[in-house]
Amino acid sequence: MSDPTDGAVFIRRFDSTNDEAGTLRVAVKDAIDVAGVVTTNGCKAIADYAMEATRDAACLSHVRHRARIVGKANMHELGFGVTGINPWFGTPTNPLAPELIPGGSSSGAAVAVARGLVDVGIGTDTGGSVRFPAGCCGIFGLKSTWGRIPLQGVAPLAPSMDSVGTLARDVATLCTAMSLIEPGFQIARGRSFTVGRFRLDADSSINEAVDRALSSADLKVVSLEPSIWEVADAFARLQLLAEVHETLGWLARERPWGIAPDTLRRFHNAATITKDDRKRAEQARALWRAQLEQLFARFDALVLPTMVEPPPSLLNAGRASLILRTRAANFAGVPALAIPISLNRCSGRQEPVPPSLQLVGAWNTEEQLLAIGHQIESGVLELRARK
Repeated sequence: MSDPTDGAVFIRRFDSTNDEAGTLRVAVKDAIDVAGVVTTNGCKAIADYAMEATRDAACLSHVRHRARIVGKANMHELGFGVTGINPWFGTPTNPLAPELIPGGSSSGAAVAVARGLVDVGIGTDTGGSVRFPAGCCGIFGLKSTWGRIPLQGVAPLAPSMDSVGTLARDVATLCTAMSLIEPGFQIARGRSFTVGRFRLDADSSINEAVDRALSSADLKVVSLEPSIWEVADAFARLQLLAEVHETLGWLARERPWGIAPDTLRRFHNAATITKDDRKRAEQARALWRAQLEQLFARFDALVLPTMVEPPPSLLNAGRASLILRTRAANFAGVPALAIPISLNRCSGRQEPVPPSLQLVGAWNTEEQLLAIGHQIESGVLELRARK
C-alpha cells in the first residue's frame, strides 16, 4: 500500500539515501513497468496476483542514464477514470486545494510534480489522463503522438488511444522530460505562429483566461466553430469504452472483488457499447482525422480549454468526466499540451487552481507544440509580473 507520509502520492517509493545533488527526480505512474517492482495499475485485482516486472518499460530504457526514479506513482484504478480517487491505495491530495480532486488517471505523478517531490512525472494518457490532472494541479502535461513513444511494458487500456505522457512545472523541464524518453528531443526554434481557437461553451472566467493568455503570447488567433471538437470528443468516449471492455473487461467478470464499485459501473457501461456504436465511432474517427488535416494545413496548433469548469470537489467528483475536453486528441492520435494560465477572480474570490489551456498539434509536432507552449508560458508570466 502507499506510504502515508507521502499523502498517497506513491504506491511504492524507493530508497533515496544515495541521492546525488542535481540528479533529476522522476515519478513513474504505476501502469508502467519498472524492473523488480510489481505494476499494480492502481488496482487490488491486479496487485494481488501480479509478478514483479523483469525489465523497465521501453519508454524508460534511457531514463536511468540521466535521472533517478523516485517511486511508482499512485493512479486512478486501471487508468479507467479521471477523478484520481483510489479506494485501494488512497487518493493523492491536490496541493492547491485539498478539497478538490487531483484529477486522473495520472494523479500521483501530477501531485508529486506539483508538490516538488519530483521534477518529472511519466504517465499515460488515453483520454486526458496526463492533461486533466495537470490542469487540476496547476502544472504542465504533454500527451505524445500515438505510437511515437513505445508502449511495451505499459499496461493497456484502449490500445488505439493509449500514449505515454510527461508532467512538469514548466515547459523547459517538460522538454527535458521528453528527452528522457526520446533521446535527442529538442524544442523547435520560436517563430511567428498562427493558432485556431475553439471557443467551447465553458465557464466565462476560463474563456477569458484563455483569451488573455493568447493575447499576451503575441500569437495570430483565428476563431473556429467548436462543434467539430465536441462531436469528436463524444465519439472518442464511445471508442474508449468499447476498447476498455475488450482489453480489461475480463477483470470485472473474473475478479470483481478486487475492483471498486464505481469502476465496476464503468465496466457495465462499457459492456453496453454495440457493434453499431463501434462502426459509427470508427467512421467519426476517419472524418475527424480528415478535418484535422485540413485545420493543420492552416494552423500551427489548435487551442481550447483543458476543462470547461474548475476542478470539482471530492464530494462532487462525478462532474469530472463531464468537464474535461481532452479525448478528441487521443481519438485522432495527435499530441496535446495542458498549460496553466493566469489566475482568475470568480464571485469575488481568488480561484485556487489556474485555468488550463490545451494546445493541440499535428501528428509528431511535439517540438513545435512546446515552442508555442513556451511562448504562451512566457506571456502568462509577464502578465502576472505586471499585477
